[in-house]
Amino acid sequence: MKYTKYYLLTLSIIIIDQAIKLTVYKTFPYEGYYIPVLGNWFKLHYITNPGMAFGIEIGSQYGKMILTIFRLVAMVVIGIYLYRLAKKDTHPGLLWCIGGILGGAIGNVVDSTFYGALLGDDLVSMIYDPGTKEMVMPPTPWFHGKVIDMFYIDICNCYIPSWVPIFGGEYYALWPIFNFADASIFVSVCIIVIFQKKFFKESEKK
Repeated sequence: MKYTKYYLLTLSIIIIDQAIKLTVYKTFPYEGYYIPVLGNWFKLHYITNPGMAFGIEIGSQYGKMILTIFRLVAMVVIGIYLYRLAKKDTHPGLLWCIGGILGGAIGNVVDSTFYGALLGDDLVSMIYDPGTKEMVMPPTPWFHGKVIDMFYIDICNCYIPSWVPIFGGEYYALWPIFNFADASIFVSVCIIVIFQKKFFKESEKK
């Protein structure tokens, strides 16, 4: 249990994350559909993210493959890092946070690795199949799936000045649409930053 409890947290996050994503995928009629939860500022809004955070993509035909492979490598590195930290009797708070980050990372890796081939692409990409005479969702290759997002804190649609690199000249939501895996990573990283002096106290002494 010295190591297992942290990996159990990771597994729990993966299960919850995938359950939410598949529920949204199966129950929401189309991508872009949303349900107000708390007025207009918090919604369940079904979208798919083809790239990294904020929808940033690697611009090449192999960009999606490169991004997914990077995520897979990062997942393995974080898993090994967690094991080594646990062996060194690291502060439990840090280990729980690393477990949370690992769970979030794997949750999004599952989407980008399997969803394209198993679930097909998003509903916007439906095409007409002359054989069945129906609209169908074309599958995408393995490792090319999109990540499903659904939590939307809609505070404002803010204009970014044109002089800002990459994002300039466009309107962006103050808070991006995210999923449970993203939230797990974000909260874990915030806790590490806030309590870093406590978590890394022993390392500083050595």
